[in-house]
Amino acid sequence: MIPTEFEVLDERFATVGGDSWLERLHTGSRWAEGPVYVPAGRYLAWSDIPNDRMLRWDEMSGAVGPFRQPAGYTNGNTLDREGRLISCRQGERRVVRTEHDGSITVLAERWQGRRLNSPNDAVVRSDGSLWFTDPNYGITSDYEGVRAEQEIDGCHVYRVDPVTGEVRIVAGDFERPNGLAFSLDETRLYVADTRRGHLRVFDVREDGTLAGGEVFAEGGGRYDGMRLDDQGRVWAAAGKAVHCYAPDGTALGRLHVPEDVANLVFGGLKRNRLFIAATSSLYSLYVNVTGARPVWA
Repeated sequence: MIPTEFEVLDERFATVGGDSWLERLHTGSRWAEGPVYVPAGRYLAWSDIPNDRMLRWDEMSGAVGPFRQPAGYTNGNTLDREGRLISCRQGERRVVRTEHDGSITVLAERWQGRRLNSPNDAVVRSDGSLWFTDPNYGITSDYEGVRAEQEIDGCHVYRVDPVTGEVRIVAGDFERPNGLAFSLDETRLYVADTRRGHLRVFDVREDGTLAGGEVFAEGGGRYDGMRLDDQGRVWAAAGKAVHCYAPDGTALGRLHVPEDVANLVFGGLKRNRLFIAATSSLYSLYVNVTGARPVWA
């Protein structure tokens, strides 16, 4: 057990807290990423990218075992409206869906005939559209993927149409887009630009295009994954902390973690257990906030 350290930066964070310790559920990863809580099975799956595997932690027994290996150097994961697993396989340069029977469906792998860079993280909107980021981390070396030539000029944010399957660039002015999340009413999209060290926010139009894109928050370091709670606060991974921001962008506080944090997710029966993927380990603690209601709920 590791003592919990909540750092209050704004009085609105003073009432946010939880367990007095961080529980390390597993260690031994090379770069833990993409945690996703699956309520139907009461388990959490996450990625260990350099080891080209996904692991599974069982909530009932606490046991950890292999979930998938090889895993296409999977990075980010999420669930769609039917509870199916969506994975960004950056080694295969595609976004895939695991069907209920275990078969794999490719949702996106090319834009205008050219292969994607290495999809990083994804989120599903309630209309069924899939949104994902596509930096080039998985093709710059063989460590987190397969070294290859970049076919698309730049690193962008994409939307996959739920009806036609069309893959479209919705934001093209990023250096390294990374984690992303919708506001509670889905009228705003938050996206991390890791290289520039800030979070941006866009307005989502009815036709699925984006407007705006101003800086929402900065100063936390190299932002990675993020999630929202049911009050609209943004919880973002950066450095050795999970940073919490109010909907207006004010930095409210931080939860310090012993290792560099890559991503996080709210889970458990009440969505009040925070799971944190950080470098070599998976951590968790119960908090007195509740994660935003997912699209399948």
